[in-house]
Amino acid sequence: MRYLVTGAAGFIGSHCCQRLLAGGHEVLGIDNLNDYYDPALKRARLARLARQVGRWTFHELDIADRAGIERLFADGRPQRVIHLAAQAGVRASLTAPLSYIEANLVGFANVIVAAWQHKVEHFVYASSSSVYGLNAALPFSTDQPVDHPASLYAATKKANELIAHSYSHCFRLPTTGLRFFTVYGPWGRPDMALYSFTKAIIQGEPIQLYNQGKMRRSFTYIDDIVEGVLRTTDHVAAPDPAFDAGAPDPATSSAPWRIYNIGNHRSEDLLTYVRLLEESLGRTAVIEYLPLQTGDVVATEADISRLQADVGYTPGTPISTGIPRFVAWYREYHNV
Repeated sequence: MRYLVTGAAGFIGSHCCQRLLAGGHEVLGIDNLNDYYDPALKRARLARLARQVGRWTFHELDIADRAGIERLFADGRPQRVIHLAAQAGVRASLTAPLSYIEANLVGFANVIVAAWQHKVEHFVYASSSSVYGLNAALPFSTDQPVDHPASLYAATKKANELIAHSYSHCFRLPTTGLRFFTVYGPWGRPDMALYSFTKAIIQGEPIQLYNQGKMRRSFTYIDDIVEGVLRTTDHVAAPDPAFDAGAPDPATSSAPWRIYNIGNHRSEDLLTYVRLLEESLGRTAVIEYLPLQTGDVVATEADISRLQADVGYTPGTPISTGIPRFVAWYREYHNV
């Protein structure tokens, strides 16, 4: 199978590429290698992929480049697309909104239009648990409405789901959106909690815990995420024969369109997460407790029953295993 993976130098994207190449697939990867965080880490991920046995091609390309995306599809002819490229981060969307519009809306539109025009078999894309916004009913379920985003980032991800549905409905393009819950693990993003906390604790600097540390997240280990992404990609979206337009299901459709939660079905307390990190590092964190930030939500918890039923997905890595694995990688990568 020939795959296109956008955001191939990113955290989740690079891990997906590695698994696909290990499975004997042909992988076409693109990434713009922007400086949202250190591009050296992105290039190190790409260097790791270049050593992988398999047919691997990489293009440095911005998804907002419409002509470039069109050429890529015309030349590469991917059969399936895993669209992970996006401007990430909830808090940064409050201060740099136009970068989110360009990448997450214009870029998304460029990729899905090209996927339709070139008759891609299945278009799988990254949504986010952030779409649940002001909803406080846990666990978050795809049965729930997501009409009250708490950040621009969340709003762009909700828009992606709606754009995908329009293409599934009008043009019968099979699309599946995956609402990711807090992903962590080796080769992770430096702006995310585990990476930044590890760096600060090692350097003897304080870590910042918002809402006085009273936060809960469905922390999900990267290998579990990749397993779910690839299983979903193999499970091509189809119309729901039970769909009732009089009482529409928010996660299915009469079109070949699906929405799933993908993450750990257990929600963990942030302070427990920090304690396990302290144990793995053999050091005590200096903690600065702060109020809840604008755009943040207090708790997330994933209802993954639909994904379990459709593709047999069940994450199996507890944070007591995943955090030490990350710390071991961090020490090796940074020579600590």
